[in-house]
Amino acid sequence: MSYSVYILRTSSNTLYIGQTNNLEKRIKEHKNKKGKGAKYIRSFSSFELVYFEKLKTRSEAMKREWQLKGWTKAMKETLINLGSKYLSKSRS
Repeated sequence: MSYSVYILRTSSNTLYIGQTNNLEKRIKEHKNKKGKGAKYIRSFSSFELVYFEKLKTRSEAMKREWQLKGWTKAMKETLINLGSKYLSKSRS
């Protein structure tokens, strides 16, 4: 089983970082705005997935999540931009 660390950008341009073992399901939970989605995300009209990375274990995912949460917004934006460039190249 693999785990994902992900970053969402909200409608007010704030960033939310989380980790999960099923990214597609977790995004749906956030969009549902009830139940298991994060309370923080519920207060925004919309959000988009702007970055994710796969890790082998939950322990690695949790460590990476906490690492990213400790970064400045500028550092997170750089990571998002680098990830976007990589994804664009891999889709070509």
